[in-house]
Amino acid sequence: MKKEIKINYNTYSSINELDDVSKMLLISAQDCMRKAYAVYSGFYVGAALLLDNGEVITGNNQENIAFPSSMCAERVALYFCKANFPNSKVLKIAIAARSSEGVLDDLITPCGACRQVMSEYERIQGENMQVILKAEAGEVLVFESVTNLLPLAFESEALNRKNK
Repeated sequence: MKKEIKINYNTYSSINELDDVSKMLLISAQDCMRKAYAVYSGFYVGAALLLDNGEVITGNNQENIAFPSSMCAERVALYFCKANFPNSKVLKIAIAARSSEGVLDDLITPCGACRQVMSEYERIQGENMQVILKAEAGEVLVFESVTNLLPLAFESEALNRKNK
């Protein structure tokens, strides 16, 4: 039996079409992106989180000559958030990217590891996390939930030790 998974998202031709809060968050992600440490890949990413307490947390990718030791912007921001605001919920995450090799106008999405972490945090908080994506050029994409980016996330109640 063949089944199909559909995702939903909104597109905007410009950052100026976003509501004021989403625009501010995306500008924060772009500002943080410019400070990323991406000397090896030349691929700069910034992320900005809006928390339910009004705080805005930012993070950017941090590379290392030993590539597996690097960390993506999304996880830098989310881990900082949970370390410093463990009871806060993430309402939105804006992610911006650029390349030193030329203008990015293709859709840039979080890597699989970041999607999984975002999915976990969304599940833990019991509320959707809006995801706003913007490459250097091109459209802005807005997803109302991480589920739209990772519809078959790795999760199982069997892994929850609290049930044992």
